[in-house]
Amino acid sequence: MKLSAPIYHLKRKAKRLSREDGIPLHDALDRVATTEGFSAWSLLAAKAAAETPAGKLFPQFRPGELVLLGSRPGHGKTLMSLELAVEAMRKGSRAAFFSLEYTERDVLDRLRAIGVDPAQFDGLFEVDCSDAISADYVVKQMAAAPRGTFVVIDYLQLLDQRRENPDLTVQVRALRSFARDKGLIVVFISQIDRSYDAAVKPCPDLSDVRLPNPLDLKLFDKTCFINNSEVQFRAAS
Repeated sequence: MKLSAPIYHLKRKAKRLSREDGIPLHDALDRVATTEGFSAWSLLAAKAAAETPAGKLFPQFRPGELVLLGSRPGHGKTLMSLELAVEAMRKGSRAAFFSLEYTERDVLDRLRAIGVDPAQFDGLFEVDCSDAISADYVVKQMAAAPRGTFVVIDYLQLLDQRRENPDLTVQVRALRSFARDKGLIVVFISQIDRSYDAAVKPCPDLSDVRLPNPLDLKLFDKTCFINNSEVQFRAAS
């Protein structure tokens, strides 16, 4: 059953209904769900989550895997990584977002942009925007993380921008070993080379990953590439 509007729009509708009719929010959510053909909001939310690209992708990830998530700017790689993190947290796992690109406020604003209230996952979601982010830094911060923790690194090409950091291949190897030992899922957001031409192929692939410094792309277990509404997910070769 297709929803009449994105779920975050329906949540806003429920909040307005709650204010205008003076009823608890959970009752307003259930009323909105009824208009969409569901007996309760929880059923609507479960259906909506299962139908999103992130909802379809997340069950294919396994603890210990490294995933490369790439697109050209503005095509949704950051939002996709956050949607995947939300899927992990909905299932009770922790999630961490390490960014050399954004501030914590930027990350939380992007969560809200996909209709997620960060307070909903208080204690499960960690945002770290330190300038010191590197493989060693992530390993130290995640040393006590439980199995199944979902880790996003934003983004791959910035990990070795500081001269004192090891080269990219050394860092990715270290994170691969750490992910396997701890049973973490680690997603690297990646830039795509400007030479990628959407008129030639609908989605980028490993050959289009921007690599200012050498990196063995075989270190990644799976890849997800995005271009407009096209999403391609596969095991890395």
